[in-house]
Amino acid sequence: MESMNISLPEPLKHFVDGQIATGRYSSASEYVRELIRADEKRKAQEQLEALLLEGLQDPVTELSDAEWKAIREDALARVQARGKTRP
Repeated sequence: MESMNISLPEPLKHFVDGQIATGRYSSASEYVRELIRADEKRKAQEQLEALLLEGLQDPVTELSDAEWKAIREDALARVQARGKTRP
């Protein structure tokens, strides 16, 4: 695992320390990792919403059962792969 040092103003450091003190996080690193994951998830959701809106503006096309099946299989594979890469 790579290491990264960050500098925080004193009020933010106290806030992070308070989050750790609640017992939900074992370290500042764990807290920051969770924040980054949440941001990744939020950005992925925004991208999905943008693509869905773009798709709604395109002319309507019907997908075959085979195309829907391929889309579902791809989505499930991606979800399973993401679950395996997270600690």
